[in-house]
Amino acid sequence: MSDPPIAIIGAGPAGLMAAEIVSAAGRRVVVYERMPSVGRKFLMAGRGGLNLTHAEPLDAFLARYGAARARLAPMIDAFTPADLIAWCEGLGQETFVGSSGRMFPKSMKASPLLRAWLVRLSAQGVEIATRATWRGWNDVGELVFDGAPPLAPNATLLALGGASWPKLGSDGAWQTALAARGVDLTPFRPANVGFEVAWSEHLRARFAGSPLKNIALRFDGHHTRGELMISRHGIEGGGVYALAAPIRDAIARNGPSTLYVDLRPDLATAEIVAKLSRAKAGDTLASTLRKALGLSPLVISLLHENGPPPRDPHSLAVLIKAAPIKLIAASGLDRAISTAGGVSWSAVDERLELKAMPGVFVAGEMLDWEAPTGGYLLQACFASGAWAARAILKRASALAASPSPC
Repeated sequence: MSDPPIAIIGAGPAGLMAAEIVSAAGRRVVVYERMPSVGRKFLMAGRGGLNLTHAEPLDAFLARYGAARARLAPMIDAFTPADLIAWCEGLGQETFVGSSGRMFPKSMKASPLLRAWLVRLSAQGVEIATRATWRGWNDVGELVFDGAPPLAPNATLLALGGASWPKLGSDGAWQTALAARGVDLTPFRPANVGFEVAWSEHLRARFAGSPLKNIALRFDGHHTRGELMISRHGIEGGGVYALAAPIRDAIARNGPSTLYVDLRPDLATAEIVAKLSRAKAGDTLASTLRKALGLSPLVISLLHENGPPPRDPHSLAVLIKAAPIKLIAASGLDRAISTAGGVSWSAVDERLELKAMPGVFVAGEMLDWEAPTGGYLLQACFASGAWAARAILKRASALAASPSPC
């Protein structure tokens, strides 16, 4: 009789990468996915161009993971951005590096890559059961599902994602089953998320959906260049997401917090003062800002959000270099690109095996880490899936080598 299969629950990047590595070693793998098809969040990530990873030096790359750096570093060292790109090109998908250092497949889509990947997995004998919702374990320790029979696997990898984009499959419902088994969990928090702002009705009605480009953002010692999008209820966009973690945590500690926007980051304050000082005496403030600095109607409206802007060149220049936006709260989990929280690092060992449940491993966004957009999210999901897969294979080999009980 053949050995029981390795069960992988969750068919996103972490789960499918683990399935590839384990099946390539000759082990039978069954992947369970509660949605009707696999990789739905992966496909959504590719809608605007599939940002797989980033080309920056590895030390700077690892710094993007903040408090989780020490735990994730060995995994990313073992499956680097260069390894991820080589894997992608091995599936026939050429890649390129964008001007910002972000790395993409030339197709700019996830669907061709996913199709080629599924062909490889099928050739390696990977079985995929869709519409199979995992419900935990029964009294004899079998995995139980809605839509699939119970299973007593050789080992289990949980790769069910965090709690963002629930309509695509990641709803965090797995917490109930793990909490019942005594697994330490950290509450979910939104990551790569926008924030609520009490805009004036004028700004909201006229500029919702408009971007602020070529700006710099500053919050409590953190700086970034990027852009933000004005929404009806606040701000979103890549520049905001890069600072989302410290802003979110500050609001949780202290309540509403202020983000400062440099509306002309390529000009020093003195240069702005000089340009404003040359304005014609009869010009309106809006005309001066438009003619002297090329500021858009949106930027001019933003400068009015906290009352009439000062007219003297120096005070106005200071405001332009640090326009305040009061952030009331982070948007909810349902509007977040990713999440922090999940399975606590204290609950898993260095192999990503649950300390409370030998033979059960965890990978991907189920673990308590976060990173900004820019390729860091996918890189850590792929790398942690590969790491857990290798640990499962080592465990299986060790069990096979152990003497059978008499």
